[in-house]
Amino acid sequence: MNKKILALSLILVLTAVYLTSVSLSTVKAQTTTSQPTGRWITSYTVKNANNGATIIDSTSNQNGYVLEGDELSVTATIDISQSSPSTSLSLTTSLQHSSLQGNMYWQLDSTSYNLGNFNPNSRTITFAENQGTLQITCFGLVPTGSVTQTGPNGITLDIPTPLSLIVLQDPSGSTLDQVKVNITDAAIDNYLTILNSRENTLKGYKSSGVDAGFTQIYQNVIDASKVMEGQGFASAAIQMLNGLSVSSPPSASTAGLLIPIAVAMAAIAAVFAFLFIRIRGKVSYFQLVVEDQIKDLEGLTLRISKIDRMASSNLDSVKERLKRLVGM
Repeated sequence: MNKKILALSLILVLTAVYLTSVSLSTVKAQTTTSQPTGRWITSYTVKNANNGATIIDSTSNQNGYVLEGDELSVTATIDISQSSPSTSLSLTTSLQHSSLQGNMYWQLDSTSYNLGNFNPNSRTITFAENQGTLQITCFGLVPTGSVTQTGPNGITLDIPTPLSLIVLQDPSGSTLDQVKVNITDAAIDNYLTILNSRENTLKGYKSSGVDAGFTQIYQNVIDASKVMEGQGFASAAIQMLNGLSVSSPPSASTAGLLIPIAVAMAAIAAVFAFLFIRIRGKVSYFQLVVEDQIKDLEGLTLRISKIDRMASSNLDSVKERLKRLVGM
């Protein structure tokens, strides 16, 4: 019975991986939170204004995650290489007014650079282009409500949203340089935390001699979760990673120990398959999926036959039933 469960579960896992690769097209969730600095903004630091903790530091390559609703202080060092007093540069932000700093957006940190008479409470400040190094801090609140979106059929999607924390513009309003991050929400932040833990666990498995077949399945599930989260299904991706909890990973090719993972992934695969068909509304896609999995199954059956002939026979039986399902 256990071998049958394993065989059927492996099929559903393969189907889930394929489905995620061709599922609903949405904006892909990026885990990278910041972009490289240009020739104007030479360095920057993003801190949590509530506790002073550094989230992002471009000089040390510290790269954390900014959540919607965070109170931030963003300090940027801007190198202005030439003087052109008749040219007006401007700094602006997409942050909202900070509840911690009152109505103040800007604070000049460098005494050597003259911004003239600027209003620190204005979202956009304008100043003459004078050669020198400008160090300035922007305070603000990350807007909420843009990360969590409602997709077709009322499905909730969690998709990181780009936000410009500090933008340096020329007189025409074109962007010269900026500090831009991707804003996440609690679901994405939770996924990224669990993902980091699972990836560290996988590294430990590989270095401690855990069975290569087991670590490959572990890696495949992690990769599939990334694809799913990338499509906005953060909650489902979390469930996939939670299914990787195994107390005693096998040190040899022991199929029975893989059943907890396979069963957990099978349940998620079944749910996601239903969502996929519901979203697409095209039976032909399902048929293509099944046909593709039959091809993958032939190779998988050959590999498993070297370990367990009974499990191989079960997989072969499932393959034949799938063929009859699609009329092959």
